[in-house]
Amino acid sequence: MGSLSNIWHLGVKELRSLWRDKVLMVFVFLAFTLMIYTAGSAGSMELHNAPIAVVDEDQTVLSGRVIDALQQPWFLPPDMVRYDQIDELLDQGSHTFALVIPEGFERKVRQGQQVSLQLNIDATRMSQAFIGTNYIERFAMTEVAEFLQPGSSSDGLPVTLVSRASFNPNLDGTWFGGVMELITQVTLISIILTGAALIREREHGTVEHLMVMPLRSFEIMASKVWANGLVVLLAASMSITLVIQGWLNVPIAGSVWLFLLGALIHLFSTTAIGILIGTVARTMPQFGLLLILTILPLQLLSGGITPRESMPDLVQNIMLVAPTTHFVSMAQAILYRGAGIEVVWPQMLALIAIGSVFFFAALVLFRRHLSV
Repeated sequence: MGSLSNIWHLGVKELRSLWRDKVLMVFVFLAFTLMIYTAGSAGSMELHNAPIAVVDEDQTVLSGRVIDALQQPWFLPPDMVRYDQIDELLDQGSHTFALVIPEGFERKVRQGQQVSLQLNIDATRMSQAFIGTNYIERFAMTEVAEFLQPGSSSDGLPVTLVSRASFNPNLDGTWFGGVMELITQVTLISIILTGAALIREREHGTVEHLMVMPLRSFEIMASKVWANGLVVLLAASMSITLVIQGWLNVPIAGSVWLFLLGALIHLFSTTAIGILIGTVARTMPQFGLLLILTILPLQLLSGGITPRESMPDLVQNIMLVAPTTHFVSMAQAILYRGAGIEVVWPQMLALIAIGSVFFFAALVLFRRHLSV
């Protein structure tokens, strides 16, 4: 009971210290509000309002149908230009695409001759260039097929593909930006808070005060884990309710409480990592450099940005010891696909095991640091 009392009072001290650090509090607030809102509202990877120019040298019904097919929200209303203006428009960066419909386009299509449309692309806008090319090609082929034989664009094919999109029927990529940013911030902020708390103790000289008190290393470390983990957990619950479900209007398929339970287990690992880094680093600049080397692989290789199946087998196997890999898999299953605990319990067990290893390693290093 005395040990629990020490952990409680030390944790309350951590919360008071964090509350007095206004800069860090503002940082946490912005991370779980503005950053998540920005990622969810401006992080779409779909083609949206792409600027396009058209050179219509045919001036026929078919060319008009192809131009009319280039509509919002995929493209801005096409600008009709001359052929000699294409290079200038692309050089200025005002248009991503410039479509040239040659003279005799409709006549050659009617005669069954092969005809080519020229598409000029500003490939510096890589995402729009790649996706937009497929959109323009599909729209043009559909209009030609419909023009030659109405209803033939799909019925004339030997195979009809019927697509059924699950979990995101409108294929809206903005649904994923905010949720994935929340997952990222939970990991990032928990490591920063615990590591910064330990370095702040060292810079203020309060570590020496703790060393002369009848306190154990486990009590000091456990207090930092629960206090900073509680702050991140409360911020995450506020963010998923107010920002993601409220401002961004993103539907959550699964249980928010189950996600928060998984986040709580994940915080056990990340706060231990923060203490581990904070023990190795002697100053805040050193902590920042070590944080970069730690957080980048944890985020980039966890499966939240690139699917793990696209990575080399060696990287996949190595990242199985990282808590973010299992947290991302669990969070996506719960929030996107509505999975229950009967589906995500293996990830939770993996997080508990990994967290125990990191906590024990951090405790050994922290105890050695206090004894020096």
